[in-house]
Amino acid sequence: MISVCTLVRGRTAQLANLLTGLAAQTRAPDELVIAYMQDAAPVGLPDPGVPVREVFVPGHPMPLAQARNAAAGAAKGNRLIFLDVDCVPSPTLVERYAQALAHAPAVYLGEVRYCPPGPFNPARAVRHPAKPALADDEIRPVPSHGELWGLSFALPRSAWDAVGGMDTGYVGYGAEETDFAWRLEAAGIPMAWVGGAVAYHQHHTVHIPPLHQFDAILRNATRFRARWGRWCMDYWLGQFAEMGLIRWNAEAEAIERVRTPTPAEIAASRREDALFS
Repeated sequence: MISVCTLVRGRTAQLANLLTGLAAQTRAPDELVIAYMQDAAPVGLPDPGVPVREVFVPGHPMPLAQARNAAAGAAKGNRLIFLDVDCVPSPTLVERYAQALAHAPAVYLGEVRYCPPGPFNPARAVRHPAKPALADDEIRPVPSHGELWGLSFALPRSAWDAVGGMDTGYVGYGAEETDFAWRLEAAGIPMAWVGGAVAYHQHHTVHIPPLHQFDAILRNATRFRARWGRWCMDYWLGQFAEMGLIRWNAEAEAIERVRTPTPAEIAASRREDALFS
């Protein structure tokens, strides 16, 4: 049994497109689990063609790790597919994940292609330049578990349970996925790319650097460093340091906060047309 899990706060139009994509699968999932990080589900959503299970996870800032755990806990499947609400599954996404999971128990990462601004059009979507080009029938081991991204991945429930899900000590944006990935590696659970499990990322405004998540990134990066003895989100921390917001380098044992970004700086970091953050 396969459960697709997604997390939602707002994003009603994006969720509607995800549901439409699920209804067009060559191999339908057995259910969809929606973890709402809001008080109520929107009305008038399309029928995904499969049973829908809803859970509600209050909290501010966004309780991403808690919501993923709640979705996994509510799911009935012994195989889990996590799909970001901004992602629309290609028709073969569930089928390809199912084939890979049947071939060998592991964590599988599907390809994500990014749509430009304007109406949703998968034909215009482009591959992330830092990710590999995969044949539709390919399975390729990843070079590092740090490749895990929360936009689209699948794994056996046994792998999720083996590491206890995601650490809810990470609150708000950043690091909970990387921490999860390193715990999977420590448990000896392999990870691979899988071709044909394409998801199309619906365009939205991004912040470069993500100054709107400044406090959460500092807090979560510090928690990660305390556990693993290494930094994550290095690129963003480096950008913050270049702006004079923090004193930090890759060899530092701690982040020294200098100042908080101003509202003007946060506004200036918005990128309406950027495909990748």
